[in-house]
Amino acid sequence: MASLDDGQLDDLTAHSVELLQTLIRNACVNDGTAESGHEVRNADVLEQVLTGPGIDMQRYEPTPGRTSLVARIAGSDPDAPSLCLMGHTDVVPVNAQGWRHDPFGGELIDGEIWGRGAVDMLNLTSSMAVAVRNLADRGFRPRGDLIYFAVADEESGSAHGARWMADNERAAIEADYVLTENGGLHNGPTEAPFVGINVAEKGVAWRRLRVRGRPGHGSAPHRSDNALVTASAVVQRLAEYAPQPQVTELWRTRLDTLDLDDELRQRLLDPDLIDETIDTIPTSAGAAHLHACTHTTFSPNVVGGGHTMKTNVIPDDVMIEVDIRTLPGETADDVDVHLQTALGDLYGRIDIEVIMNDAATTSRIDTPLWDSLSRAITTPFPTARPTPQMVVGFTDARIYRDMGAVAYGAGLLSPSLSGAEFASRFHGHNERIDVESMALTTRLWHDVATDLLG
Repeated sequence: MASLDDGQLDDLTAHSVELLQTLIRNACVNDGTAESGHEVRNADVLEQVLTGPGIDMQRYEPTPGRTSLVARIAGSDPDAPSLCLMGHTDVVPVNAQGWRHDPFGGELIDGEIWGRGAVDMLNLTSSMAVAVRNLADRGFRPRGDLIYFAVADEESGSAHGARWMADNERAAIEADYVLTENGGLHNGPTEAPFVGINVAEKGVAWRRLRVRGRPGHGSAPHRSDNALVTASAVVQRLAEYAPQPQVTELWRTRLDTLDLDDELRQRLLDPDLIDETIDTIPTSAGAAHLHACTHTTFSPNVVGGGHTMKTNVIPDDVMIEVDIRTLPGETADDVDVHLQTALGDLYGRIDIEVIMNDAATTSRIDTPLWDSLSRAITTPFPTARPTPQMVVGFTDARIYRDMGAVAYGAGLLSPSLSGAEFASRFHGHNERIDVESMALTTRLWHDVATDLLG
């Protein structure tokens, strides 16, 4: 099947933008509780878009309102490899006071669509749906199955989404190859840019630390055992903890794309110099990303009492939730060693509960999918080259990799969108995506699917 002409691409882009606006306005906010998310709203919309000849569709709802949708264009050869385009339908909470525009308005302003989820990842979810419906309308018959998976609960660990599906409805979503969030940023020289494709991601090892103390009256704090005071020291030690950096092959590849001078590159490859070199990076977002690529990270993000706290009662029970991201090869035992090292004598004062414990995952690049991505990228950018990268967050790609699939975080974004700017919009204020990136990504899904499965 031929690539899209300009008129066809314009029509599909307009449809992708309109669908993105609707998904943003549905405000499927996942705060981590089973009762949040309400992804059924976006599933209903996507089902309307995808319903029609050539597509088989199933809905799954393991928890009320947490609906995932699987749409399939059946392949002609049961032995041919299958491709899944996977996009999540939930978004993270938002502080509207920090935004210049309504975070759930889905407004198109100066060529950009604004709203929570515009980059994480409703832009991809919407463009994938439009591309799949268009392929079905054009009579595309793939050799292997083409699957579209609109999944709930990615933002809080996948228990009501991909993890549940893998454990309970594996046959419905199983695929040889998977494309999901996120990739497509341009780096390096403009005459021959690198386009990042995420082939690996760090592990996620969320922990809940429980600090015990002794209750008492707030008017007599002398010699008290205040759990909140101890918890504050735990938080401070975690924030100050500096584990040793690790230099991996993906880190070397990442530096190759940044167009650095030789001296700076060598400093960033030297474990003894990485930390002080990163401290010289002028932008906070850039420094944070480079640090996360080379270190296990610890971010204490939630604190609360084990029961209702009151101003005049010395607390005896405080909980701290810590977002820990591990490097490839690290295990749960390694996480525990990190905590012992960071907390020292305070380690014996805490109880540790595992919230999530998923190891880092990687997919190889010597695959037909990588080759199809390479060809699809050169359609709009003839001199561009895909380059493998590691994402420092987690995605549902990790679940597919555990199932044996090759999974990449992909997309194709405007060359004018910088990596630092793009990264700042993830879970941040003023999240938005430009229409040019929507067009490029919509074309990418079409071209990869027809090249790989045609």
